[in-house]
Amino acid sequence: MAVSYLVALFCASAGKNGEELGSDEEQVILFVYLLYDVTNNKVVALQQHYVKPQPNELSETVLTEECKTETGLDENMIKNGQPLDHVLEEFDRFLYSKGVHPDHGGKSFCFVSDGPNHIRQCFHPETCNKNINLPAYFNKYYDLRKEFKKYYKTDVIKNIKAMLDYLGLEGDQSVEYGVRQCQEMASIVHRLINDGHVFGESDIVSERLEPGICSKNEFVDDNSVVRARGLPWQSSDQDIARFFKGLNISKGGVALCLSPQGRRNGEALVRFESEEHRDLAIRRHKHHIGQRYIEVYKATGKDFINVAGGSNTEAQAFLSRGGQVIIRMRGLPFTATTQQVLDFFSRDPNQCIVLDGEDGILFVHYPDGRSTGDAFVLFASEEEANKALKKHRDIMGTRYIELFKSTTAEVQQVLNRSMDPRNPEQPADSQLSPLIAQIPQQTALPMLPQNFITSGTRRDCVRLRNLPTGAQVTDILTFLGEYSQFIVYQGVHMVYTSQGEASGEAFIQMESEEAAVLTSINRHRRQMIFANKKRIIDVIPCSGDDMSLVLTNGMPMTAALPPAVAPMIQRQLIPTAVSPPTMIPTSSIASLPYQMPQPAPMQAFQHHPAMTHIPAQRPAYFPPILYWYPSPPVSPQNYLAPSGPSVIVMRGLPFNASCQDVMNYFQGFPEVNPETIQLQRNTEGKPNGDALITFSSRTEAERAILEKNRRMLGNRFIELFLVS
Repeated sequence: MAVSYLVALFCASAGKNGEELGSDEEQVILFVYLLYDVTNNKVVALQQHYVKPQPNELSETVLTEECKTETGLDENMIKNGQPLDHVLEEFDRFLYSKGVHPDHGGKSFCFVSDGPNHIRQCFHPETCNKNINLPAYFNKYYDLRKEFKKYYKTDVIKNIKAMLDYLGLEGDQSVEYGVRQCQEMASIVHRLINDGHVFGESDIVSERLEPGICSKNEFVDDNSVVRARGLPWQSSDQDIARFFKGLNISKGGVALCLSPQGRRNGEALVRFESEEHRDLAIRRHKHHIGQRYIEVYKATGKDFINVAGGSNTEAQAFLSRGGQVIIRMRGLPFTATTQQVLDFFSRDPNQCIVLDGEDGILFVHYPDGRSTGDAFVLFASEEEANKALKKHRDIMGTRYIELFKSTTAEVQQVLNRSMDPRNPEQPADSQLSPLIAQIPQQTALPMLPQNFITSGTRRDCVRLRNLPTGAQVTDILTFLGEYSQFIVYQGVHMVYTSQGEASGEAFIQMESEEAAVLTSINRHRRQMIFANKKRIIDVIPCSGDDMSLVLTNGMPMTAALPPAVAPMIQRQLIPTAVSPPTMIPTSSIASLPYQMPQPAPMQAFQHHPAMTHIPAQRPAYFPPILYWYPSPPVSPQNYLAPSGPSVIVMRGLPFNASCQDVMNYFQGFPEVNPETIQLQRNTEGKPNGDALITFSSRTEAERAILEKNRRMLGNRFIELFLVS
C-alpha cells in the first residue's frame, strides 16, 4: 500500500455546496474527517467541527437559505463554533494523538475526498485569504471519483450517491449531513480495498508558482488558459497565483498583459496544468482580490503565446539564471550603464544585492540599439527584492526611477515589442523610412490627407514651431518638462511634408484649455537643446479646428463627397495606429467639389501672434501634407504622480443617464459607486451631459481614462478628462 491510513475529508460552506462548492467565496462552516486504517480495512475514528466564519458587516445572517436546505444546519450551532484556524489546530492534534502526524514520526496518511472542491476550492483559497498557514499534508489527496472510475472502468460517476448506487450500497440517513458523507466515503473505500484496488499516486497541489520560460514555438492547449480581468495594476504574478491558490499553474504560467504604452492594463493570461484546473479557475469568476472582483474567462493557447512567448535569445539567457524575483526598472536615463544600476541598488538605505552582478541586469533596446529607458534586474530572494522595491521613485541622476515586480512573461513581452519594427512605441524616425518608401509618386496617384485629428473650437492644443529637423517625441517631452504630464493619450502629432521630411512643427493635444495655456505661458520662446545647439521654440495654444486647418493646408472639407470617395475618408479623433494618408484616384479628385477660399488670415491667438495665413492662390488640388505621429507618445519619465484622490470629468452623457449607467460604463472599477458619482446640472437644474467621478488615487484615474476613454454609452461617444 502507498499509505497506511486515509483521512476522508468533507467540508460545507455557508453558501453553495455540492458541485458548486467554493464557487461563491462563502466561508467554510463545517469540517468533518474520518480516519481509515487501510492495512486493516476499518474505520478508526470520526470527528465533526462547526466552524465560525468571520463576521460579515453587510449581513447579520451566517447561512444562506440554500445552505440551510442542503445541509440542515442551524445558524446558532455555527455561531457557537470555533474559528477555522482553531479547528485546523484541533485536527493537527487529532493526527498526533492517533500516531499518523507526519512531523512527529507517525505512519503515512493521505486525504481522500469526493472531488477536488473541498481541498482546492475551499481550504486552500480560504486559508490563503485569512493568512492561515495550511499544513503541507493538505497538498496531496486522492480524488475518490477518479479512483472509482479508474478501478471500475466507468465514466458515469458524478458524486457519492452514484458510487453507492453502482455498488448497491445504502447510506445511513439517520446521522447528520457531514457525518453521513464521510461514512459513505468510508463504505466506498472499504469496497474498493476489498475488491483489490490500490491507492497509488495521489493528486498534488502546487505550493507556489514556479518560474519558467515560454517559447514562441511551444504548444499551449486551448483548454488550459484563462484570462483574468480587473486586476489591480500593481499585481504581480505571485498575487495572481494566490488568487488561484489550490490550482496548479504551469511553470511561468502567469502572463501580465501590457497596454500599448507598455504599462499593465489590469489583465493577465494564466496557463494551468490541465483542463480540470482551468474549469475550476472559471468558477472563481468575480471572486475578489481585496475590494476588487476579478473576472475570469476562457482564453486560447494562442492568446497566451502572443503575450508570454518569446524567441529572444538574450532574454532567455537572462531568465535562465534562476533568479527568484525579477524587478522592472522604468524611467532610466537613456545613457544608463550596468554599473549605475548596481550603484543604485547598493547605496544606503535599503542596500540590496543584484544576482550575478552585471549579468543580472537586462536593458531593453530598440532594434537600432537605442535604449527605451527600461531594464530588468534579477534578485536571489524575496527578501532582497523587497528591499529593492523600497527604492521605488529614488533618483538616478535627475530621473525618478519606478520599480515593479515583474515576471518572465513580461520580460518576453517587453523584449518582443521593443524589437518589433512595427512597434508603435519606437521613435518616429524608425518607422518613417519603410512607410514613406511605399507612397506612390504624386503624379500617378494624388493624396488626400485625413481631414481631422481632432475638431472643435476649444483651445486645448498647443502648436510647436521651429523644431530641429531631427527632433523626436522624447525631445519634445524633455522640452515640455513637467507640462508633458498634461498630454492626452496618443496626443503627440509630428508634422511631415509629402517627401517625408520633418516640417519643424508638431501639434500636442492637452487634457484641458487651462493646461494648454499654462504650457504656452511657461514654455513659449524657450530654448531646446538639440545636438549641442540651441533653438528657440514657439509654443502657441490653438484649437482642434486650427490644427486641422494647418494639416489640410486650408482646404474646406464640408462639401459632400462623391459616393466613390466618401467611404475612403474617415474622421479620426485620436487614431490608434500609424496610418498613411488616404489614397484617392486621380479621376475622383477631379470630381471633388471645391471652392477657393478667400484670402483671410486666421484670428490671432490671445497670447501669441497669429499662426499661418491662408495663401490667396490655390492649385487645382492642394500639395499634400503628410503628418506622422507615434502611437502612443513616449511616457514622460520625469513625472511624479501626486497621491490622494483624483477626479475625472465624464462628458457626453445622455441627458437621461443615471448613476447605474455610469457604474456600468466603468465596469471593472468597483470604486465607482453612487457615492463617488456626481451628475452635473445646468443653471435650470437639468442634466448637462457631464459627470464628476472621484477615484481614490491618480493611478486608478489614469487607468480608467486609458481603458474607458472614447467608449460608447448607448449611442453616445463618451470623453474622459483628468482634472485633479
